[in-house]
Amino acid sequence: MDLINPNLPIRIARPSRSLAMAEKFWTDGVGLDVLWRTGPEAEGGHRLLMLGVPGASWHLELVDDADALSVNPPGPEDLLVIYRGTRLNATELERLEAAGGTRVASRNPYWDEHGQTILDPDGYLLVLSHRTWG
Repeated sequence: MDLINPNLPIRIARPSRSLAMAEKFWTDGVGLDVLWRTGPEAEGGHRLLMLGVPGASWHLELVDDADALSVNPPGPEDLLVIYRGTRLNATELERLEAAGGTRVASRNPYWDEHGQTILDPDGYLLVLSHRTWG
């Protein structure tokens, strides 16, 4: 068996300064669903928020840990790229901004040409590409 195969689930885990702000961005702005959450009684003592698309083989896990972000802040190549296959329209951009996102120029001009880069409330970059993958 290969170490990685296309049928294995993927979890992308990141620290968050504020799960409430992050939830607003990822649900109201991006349109993901809350798949699961827990309070400080969770193993490790951190509140968790898992977001994604029901039935998908991936999800985004946010851990309430502002200290981790202070020690290791996101950099310009900490990208999460979503291949939408369509361009964002003005209403979608306004929704992302109203939910706490900020439009920014990408460090790599490739992403400015092929999508829109959004800074999330925790300082991570989300690229919504109008290209497709595969």
